Amino acid sequence: MSELLVDFVSSLDGYGAAHGWPGFWGLEGPEYLRWLEEESTVDYTFLMGANTYRQMYDFAAQSGDPDAELRSEEKATLDDLTRASKVVFSSTLKDPLPWANTQLISGDAVAVVRAMKREGSRPLSTLGSLSLVRSLLRAGLVDRFRVVIFPVINGSTGYDRIYDGYPDVALDMVTSRTFDDRIQLLEYVPRVLSGPPGS
Repeated sequence: MSELLVDFVSSLDGYGAAHGWPGFWGLEGPEYLRWLEEESTVDYTFLMGANTYRQMYDFAAQSGDPDAELRSEEKATLDDLTRASKVVFSSTLKDPLPWANTQLISGDAVAVVRAMKREGSRPLSTLGSLSLVRSLLRAGLVDRFRVVIFPVINGSTGYDRIYDGYPDVALDMVTSRTFDDRIQLLEYVPRVLSGPPGS
């Protein structure tokens, strides 16, 4: 049986990105980058929606462009992602998808992921895809919830608020870690609640 990990990077106020800020808010340090490199050796199948697929494929396409302004760590991460197994849930994208090792599924993501978990052995991880994650969480399919929090507040420039539209969720901590004396990793087992405790 496969385990499903939801994985986000976030500002302290819960934004996945912010206008005008570089990737990782420009705050990634050597400890965090080493951890990312270690994580890239885990043989995940990555799950994503159409918008995340388009964005990440555009980034990955730059890794083959000698004129692209990518740091060596960014290029290595994108190359690892290109080699990884990926599943895209979309009713708008059409086969064949140009990104290597990518399968397109137009059916119900919840039913498909439930079957993947039941029948598979390779760990699953989401990549962005806020609405997909909401659906999988509501369906009780998420085994672990991990967020890396960067020490910024994006009240003026933030977009992609991660937790909007979520059900109430209790989080039982599995592990925590600090990178470069400023970046916080928090990992939990989630429990979807029907309402506030005791209600």
